[in-house]
Amino acid sequence: MGTIALSGLFVYPLKSARGVALDVAVVVARGLEGDRRWMVVDRDGEFISQRTHPRLALVSALLEGGRLALAAPGAPTLVVDPPSVDEPSVRVRVWDDVCDALPAGPEPARWLSARLGIACELVFLPDGSHRPVAPASGVTAAEVSFADAYPFLLISEASLEDLNRRLASPVPMDRFRPNLVVRGCEPYAEDGWRRIRVGPVAFRVVKPCSRCGTIVVDQTTGVRGREPLATLATYRRVGSEVMFGQNLVHEGTGPLHLGDEVTVLEPG
Repeated sequence: MGTIALSGLFVYPLKSARGVALDVAVVVARGLEGDRRWMVVDRDGEFISQRTHPRLALVSALLEGGRLALAAPGAPTLVVDPPSVDEPSVRVRVWDDVCDALPAGPEPARWLSARLGIACELVFLPDGSHRPVAPASGVTAAEVSFADAYPFLLISEASLEDLNRRLASPVPMDRFRPNLVVRGCEPYAEDGWRRIRVGPVAFRVVKPCSRCGTIVVDQTTGVRGREPLATLATYRRVGSEVMFGQNLVHEGTGPLHLGDEVTVLEPG
């Protein structure tokens, strides 16, 4: 096996909205800087994602000097300031986790409600809100943003290429919403890694990623189909779950650059 390198680096400023490709990103306490600190919730504080509202794929969210710029086809761009930490917080839920968040106010709520066709609200995760990663990660005191459970998702290009050879119509990597994409390894090599280093930062590979209905949503049209989940289920099923990619927890902080070497510190 030759050199393995970081070939893709992505953040998702707004959970379940369109991702942003970067050349350089910084690993901070909760993951990549700016990753999923904003989220859409319903009136009960439950998170909203492409699983139930695939039109979120049409919303782009860019960070501009700490502010969030929201855009969507046929809609005016809306720039949102992070709420003041002095504002009253609300309780929000991401799966089984409940944590404090700050509402962004009525204007973003109206903008998003019009895009998604449901009464909803935009919230922000402040630094003081506590949301630990799952205990099974083996990394103590690690925090996560509004990501589903873990700060990082890694997928190899070779794994996607293997999947696409099985599909009638290939799908791009954005279907799977990774943070880290690597090249130079065999398909599914990431399944056999336990600790890796990317550039200066070490990561623990904690568990395979169980895939849901988000991966059947075309990220350019917001239209839901059957693939690639149907095909993955024929050869990547573990019990009742379909696995593709690996969840990671970082063991340090620092900058990541496209082209950084990936070193396997502990094989599985």
